[in-house]
Amino acid sequence: MLPDATPPTGPDDIDPALQRLCDGLERARSELAAAADFAKPAHFAKVLSYVQRLLKHPNGLTPLYAAAPTLDTAGIFQGSDYDHPEKLQPQLVAGCFNLGELNDVTLECLNQLRMLSIARAQFQHPGISAEQAEHFLRAVLALNLSRIFGTSDEASRTKPLEAEVQRLFQFIVEQVGYDRMLDELIEEIWRLLRQRPIKVDHITTMVTNVAVCMADPDVNLGSAGRGAERLTSALFNPTVASQDDPGLDIYRERLEQLDDAGIQEEAAGCARAMHDTGLVSAYHAVLLRFQLDRGVEAISQTLGLSSTGRDVLLTFHELIHTLIERAVYPETCQAIYGLACMLERGILYSPALGPSLWRQIDLQLDDSVRDTIALAYGTAQPAEVHLLAGVLGILGQPLGVGQGDNPTCQAARALSMWAYLQPDYLLQLLTWAARDCEVIMYFEGQQLSSASMVDGSMERLHLDLDPVSLILVPHLDRVYIHMGQLVEGRDEDPHFWINPEFHGRWVGHGFAIAVSIEDGRLCDYHDFIRGFHASYHPFYNGNKPVMYPQPAGIAATDSLGRFIGWHAITLQRVALDQNNEMRVYFYNPNNDSGQDWGNGVLVATSGTGESQGEASLPFAEFVSRLYLFHYDPLEQQDPAQVPDALCEEIEQMALASWAVDRA
Repeated sequence: MLPDATPPTGPDDIDPALQRLCDGLERARSELAAAADFAKPAHFAKVLSYVQRLLKHPNGLTPLYAAAPTLDTAGIFQGSDYDHPEKLQPQLVAGCFNLGELNDVTLECLNQLRMLSIARAQFQHPGISAEQAEHFLRAVLALNLSRIFGTSDEASRTKPLEAEVQRLFQFIVEQVGYDRMLDELIEEIWRLLRQRPIKVDHITTMVTNVAVCMADPDVNLGSAGRGAERLTSALFNPTVASQDDPGLDIYRERLEQLDDAGIQEEAAGCARAMHDTGLVSAYHAVLLRFQLDRGVEAISQTLGLSSTGRDVLLTFHELIHTLIERAVYPETCQAIYGLACMLERGILYSPALGPSLWRQIDLQLDDSVRDTIALAYGTAQPAEVHLLAGVLGILGQPLGVGQGDNPTCQAARALSMWAYLQPDYLLQLLTWAARDCEVIMYFEGQQLSSASMVDGSMERLHLDLDPVSLILVPHLDRVYIHMGQLVEGRDEDPHFWINPEFHGRWVGHGFAIAVSIEDGRLCDYHDFIRGFHASYHPFYNGNKPVMYPQPAGIAATDSLGRFIGWHAITLQRVALDQNNEMRVYFYNPNNDSGQDWGNGVLVATSGTGESQGEASLPFAEFVSRLYLFHYDPLEQQDPAQVPDALCEEIEQMALASWAVDRA
């Protein structure tokens, strides 16, 4: 929750001219609220006119902030993207302010004030929680630091309401707390990086904005500056030869002048910064390509490999050399981290993976695939380069796959599981999708082809995905939906049949669900709780570890514990943490696993034994949000040994949250 601040001054304390504007806005708001839905657009212009005049008034933000919730409920956002605040993307805000028309900018300003009201729990919106609104505001502030610090360029001053937008950001920062905003911004970047996502564009944009502010002598970052230095140096000056951020061409010239000791120092600096932050500098790509002809040891040092990764590099030297040559460029420098992680995983010793990567290196892409990749990643490098770089990312960071702003958690989870368990199968699917625009899967012996299931998935797909997901998700989504159609009408939840067929042979054929498929109410809930303990809790399952990651479903809740929807995750493992507390470690494809699920259920992503990309919860708290899981019925122990008191405790946690209306 955002920190408390002194409540803004109300309309009763304002001067007569401002009072008249407030009165006019209230009349326009009342007319809008009273209008039928079909007639509301006719009232938008009048409301927005008053909003614009209040934005321009030196003291207009305070009453406008107070009015934002009532304008929302009156319907000012109806029919626009703003009507669904949970779907808004922080990275698009700057584009609206830079390129939007006057009314678009006005709506965006009003939306920011509404988000501030939600974040400070002064307005409760059914679509978004205070926690989500807070995350949204943090990201928006991080991506618009130039406006906060008044370092916008000359061209920005010609944009609609630019001065008013800068004043708006200052107003938001004053409510949030300036010092805390910067400290939390840096901590937020580190928090996201600890989860090691594959796609880091939004994070690098935040770090770039911080770097611009650090370079401005008129901007004082205070205590936050110290935490920012590691981040900015990782991207812009990770080594001695790049200390002054000289540019890639000059850096290459400097490398040619260095002796062996200097090159080793550069390699150590790049590797250290990369593994410390999970971010890769474009200078690192220049250095790695420079090292290609200097031998295996030079490449190993530049990648920062342990003995495991170095052994893999020695064994598959020609393949790794070719992968670097074809996939690693300044534009795809993040692939270096994926490559290093892939080598450390040792998965190249799988017999089929080496040949699969050789095929991927020379894969001929369909023109439509090239166009899609170019649309998302530009044309500075060919689509083949971006896709191969994406392969290195997903094979090295299988728990870094994210669904982006897409309702495709099932497909993202499948990609993660295949990259983790059977990467050669993942590359087979990618070959079909990228070369043939088709994915072939089987369901109960029936061959399914995504090419015959065109449903507009690609047109609806947001492009904020890693390259492999960008190409595969539309096909997987079609197949998954078709599997659901094939089991329609059966007297069991569709996941019972779909998950083993869709995800693979390692999915347990035992199945448990906490709710009735007819009405969604809790059904045999104590048996459900006992069954999960008997399958996965080491104290009740005979101390058996999780052999293969298993698909599971949670009832997603917000920071107030309110039900949001059903969500797909992967149960990775169960283990004691350093405090001897049993925890469930899981993969969440939603891009940010560190969440507040309400009523004290705080998902951890570091500090309690998590591997990179994992989230975790104490066992009971996890079960209180679980609604579906698979298990091996031949391995399950006796559920009756699970105490009634434990089942009752977990049931009460569920009833106080997502199951409040499902008893």
